[in-house]
Amino acid sequence: MSESAVSTLGHDELQALKTVALDGALSGSVKVSCASLADRLDASNQTASRRLQELESGGLLDREIVADGQWVSLTEAGERTLRSEYADYRQLFEESAGLSLSGTITTGMGEGKHYISLPGYERQFESELGYTPFPGTLNLDLDEPSVRSRPELSAQASVAIDSWEDGDRTFGAATCYPARLEADGETYEPTHVIVPDRTHHDEEHLELIAPEKLRDALALDDGDTVSIHLSEATE
Repeated sequence: MSESAVSTLGHDELQALKTVALDGALSGSVKVSCASLADRLDASNQTASRRLQELESGGLLDREIVADGQWVSLTEAGERTLRSEYADYRQLFEESAGLSLSGTITTGMGEGKHYISLPGYERQFESELGYTPFPGTLNLDLDEPSVRSRPELSAQASVAIDSWEDGDRTFGAATCYPARLEADGETYEPTHVIVPDRTHHDEEHLELIAPEKLRDALALDDGDTVSIHLSEATE
């Protein structure tokens, strides 16, 4: 699902998504009738049907129409949407618990070395993060539970890196999340998860920056398992 589809999801559609998820659509296909859904949404049958259609067209829901109703299930994008909503409510009502993610080290595409060393970024890293990063990123493929928890990343403490221009070219903004890296009983900080506004990576991948080459500092190789720990944002 595209980012624009997620950003335009309205309250009514979100309520419909939550309702079918509570019926079991988060874990598999469940049978839903528009009449039953309409009663719970306090809407007409036509409105309930339209909301399901909108969720399907937005990539949040899979549907199979049958004679006496329809079978629906949430897609991965639908689950991420609800998890993001859940993270917002956790921030409102729970004590700060932070977020822990785990995964395995992998070799990246080599783009990080180039971009991190650009002067427009480097100056901001020095002023906002307090260090000049090693020219390169540590690439992490998240495990399945961490992929499901990743939407909560947006609720963690963060530092904004602004976009900047160099001649006719504009370089995009990014968000850095302070983190503590753990590997084989050893701990390293400061380090930051860096998430560019424009990225080729999917939801299963993270990149980290630090003052040193993390592979050398913690003797890491491809396939090694590491954990990162982040703190929730505070008012």
